[in-house]
Amino acid sequence: MIIRRPGLVPYEPTWRAMQEFTTRRDASTPDELWLVQHPPVYTLGQAGKPEHLLQTTDIPLVKIDRGGQITYHGPGQVVAYLLIDLHRRHLKVREMVNLLEQSIIDCIADFGLDARRQDGAPGVYIDGAKIAALGLRVKNGCSYHGLSLNVDMDLTPFTWINPCGYSGLKTIQLKDFGVTEGPDEVAARLLGHLQRHFPEVLPTA
Repeated sequence: MIIRRPGLVPYEPTWRAMQEFTTRRDASTPDELWLVQHPPVYTLGQAGKPEHLLQTTDIPLVKIDRGGQITYHGPGQVVAYLLIDLHRRHLKVREMVNLLEQSIIDCIADFGLDARRQDGAPGVYIDGAKIAALGLRVKNGCSYHGLSLNVDMDLTPFTWINPCGYSGLKTIQLKDFGVTEGPDEVAARLLGHLQRHFPEVLPTA
């Protein structure tokens, strides 16, 4: 798996690059994992309802092709995009989601925190408050989009939406629990767990 860490990058060109990569890839294309941060942006999934944006802001809203509703990305949040050939790995989408959630849970456990899944609501939670979000698109058996983990960011923009379509859902971050590692250090930890749950599988062609 090729790892790319471009740093702080605008959302829309990154999304377009994921689409292009997925469209062009074939059986000989290695999987890739991109670790990024984004400037402030709201993203609204395919079936997303605009009314989940509760007030007008200067933050851009981008309508995209992943599942799910509305979420927020901003500096201080670790975003991991997994461009994976699910057929090559004999993975179903639900299995991939479980592995993504487990990677986040394991990363958070490194700090002595008990994070969990929540039935019917993809993502990762601590005491019912959301600390990480997931959203995927699968095209021709290959995934793009991925996950976001809140580390040390301004959470205020989450209060201007119904996060992931849930009214009143509290959003939290690692900093709230005294974690002093920044996004780059947390990204390195998360990468280790993702590589463990998604070990190298070489292209067949």
